[in-house]
Amino acid sequence: MASIKDVAKEAGVGVGTVSRAINHTGYVSPDTRKKIDKAVEKLNYTPNELARNLFRNKSGIVGVIVPDLDHPFFSSLVKNIEMQLYRQGYKTMVCNAVGVSDREREYLDMLERNIVDGIITGSHCLDGEEYLRHEKPIVSIDRDFGPKIPIVGSDHMMGGKMAAELMLKDGRKRVLQICGVSPHIVANERHLAFQKTLMDNGVEVLTETMDWNVFDWEAFHKTAWKIMEKHSNIDGIFSGDLGAVACMNAARERGMHIPEDISLVGFDATSVTQMVHPRLTAIRQNVELLAEVSVNTLLDQIEQRRSTLHRQILSVDVYLGGTTKAEHQQSKQI
Repeated sequence: MASIKDVAKEAGVGVGTVSRAINHTGYVSPDTRKKIDKAVEKLNYTPNELARNLFRNKSGIVGVIVPDLDHPFFSSLVKNIEMQLYRQGYKTMVCNAVGVSDREREYLDMLERNIVDGIITGSHCLDGEEYLRHEKPIVSIDRDFGPKIPIVGSDHMMGGKMAAELMLKDGRKRVLQICGVSPHIVANERHLAFQKTLMDNGVEVLTETMDWNVFDWEAFHKTAWKIMEKHSNIDGIFSGDLGAVACMNAARERGMHIPEDISLVGFDATSVTQMVHPRLTAIRQNVELLAEVSVNTLLDQIEQRRSTLHRQILSVDVYLGGTTKAEHQQSKQI
């Protein structure tokens, strides 16, 4: 295997010049760079990535912390983050927290030990002080740690309003929303906006809570049945995709017709919304853009490329399925 010394000898330059050319750490004339590129190609030279990163005091690895990779939103988010990081020369290390704070804490400690260069976190399990004690780059998705840590998220408030407007168009009068249990996250804003919009228009809004962080279909199914039994006279449900699908199944099992008897609106518009019949109407987060902005915000800090905004909120839109009357009304107009 060729070494950097072999490349320097072949190109007729010094080792330092080869190092500057490969690592882009200083000026190298175009003619000299061509000689080095030819030598690298001829000798099939592969830079020692570990040695190069140690020299730069970097690992070339970014940690990504999410609650549960079984959850379709987080699996899609991690997939897109990994792709964005790879395009920019970084590898990804994933922490599947699943409500275990020790695991999340260990990944954070990797920052101090230079095992990872930065962390993107979408987990809501660990106390905020655990994150704030670290000085190295961290980007949060949907959780506000204060001005020290940049936050990237979707416009949940607008999403909640959009969901409420779908219920209003369907003429619903007694609507249930199913919330998560995690505090201090931007996602909670969707339920505040949903409730306010409906109540301002004279619609009764009921609220139940459920832990969405851990994917367990059996638990979703049981909870959906309990909700439908407890609130047998509701005519609308707003929830995360998985909860909405579970409630849709429970409603149909109870003999209800969708969307004639009840409207259902999910949030996220993950792949599960298209795997059921009728397809679930949902507020869609732009996962690809969420991943891109999160990665760029983190790398701006790691590489000191430019100053970062503290709060970046991305727009959402409506994915029309068949669980509200909107799609049917739109079809008639066409």
